[in-house]
Amino acid sequence: MKELTERQQLVLNFIAHFIDEHNYPPTFRQIADYLKVTVKAAYDHVTALKKKQKLRLHDKSSRTMEIIGDASCCDEQKSFVDIPILGEVAAGPRILSEENYLGSICIHRSMLKKQKRYFALIVRGDSMTGAGVMDGDTVVIEKTETANNGDIVVAMVNDGYTLKRFFRRAKNIKLQSENPAYYPVYCNDVRIIGHLACVIRSY
Repeated sequence: MKELTERQQLVLNFIAHFIDEHNYPPTFRQIADYLKVTVKAAYDHVTALKKKQKLRLHDKSSRTMEIIGDASCCDEQKSFVDIPILGEVAAGPRILSEENYLGSICIHRSMLKKQKRYFALIVRGDSMTGAGVMDGDTVVIEKTETANNGDIVVAMVNDGYTLKRFFRRAKNIKLQSENPAYYPVYCNDVRIIGHLACVIRSY
């Protein structure tokens, strides 16, 4: 029997990890979203895994997927963590951004610190382009209530969430954009939600 391609192994790892985390298999849509492909392409990958006797699939329903053999053979799937996407954050004028679960993303543990908690947000706005954070990016945020000068943080100011570079001054706090089109924000009452861990972008 032919060995799995790199892409097929990635799909199998994702399915195994999803089942391990949720106790049920992902939908074809969730597989497609993870791979950034169409639902049909995701289905084709699953079909290929079925032909290579790595998966069982009953009635062409994704919820009937079963991994054949010991799922622990997919060691790589244990190296991934599901990070919840909790809504949107402004990288521009401050706007109210309600926390709203939008799904999750799968991140390799090597990109995260041990014993830390993380969440993800979708960026809206262009005030942080100079730091490589673009409108539509997904940012992974390490939860913390403190920040050092120069950190890129998610902060709550006047009931709105914003993504800015943090600087503590003698009499106030400066939240600095990374786009010359935007002026810094000076404030006294700031709540730090977390700081930027990594940026994920789909081309």
